[in-house]
Amino acid sequence: MKTQTKITDFYFTHHLRTRWSDCDAFRHINNATYLSYIEDARLELMRRWGITQDGKSVIVASVKIDYYKQVVHPTELIIGQKITRIGNKSFDITSIVFNNDTKEAVCESVITIVCFDFSINKTVSVYNKIKEDYNK
Repeated sequence: MKTQTKITDFYFTHHLRTRWSDCDAFRHINNATYLSYIEDARLELMRRWGITQDGKSVIVASVKIDYYKQVVHPTELIIGQKITRIGNKSFDITSIVFNNDTKEAVCESVITIVCFDFSINKTVSVYNKIKEDYNK
């Protein structure tokens, strides 16, 4: 993927620290853990957009992730997020996890999200607040 290469390419960022429990038998951060990190960052965007668990909501339709570097504990990470595609009812968020010390990209994901209204149980058009953030 490698669509962005610097944290400064991202308007939205999320900071976090690895946890001891994130490590696997190979003594580095387990690959599945990065999806949890990216989910934490994505939840900040959901709050920004007023997404709720009922009514105005979203559903993850697809996840693609590429890994570039190992990370050991303890490490501070920064996740850069950007909306990289807008469709009629879906959009993509590209997220890159950076090592805060080296500024290198650790992994990158593209998550396709569908706007969904649980009160009527149907897909809906992409919400205006998301469209507004597309140009940032």
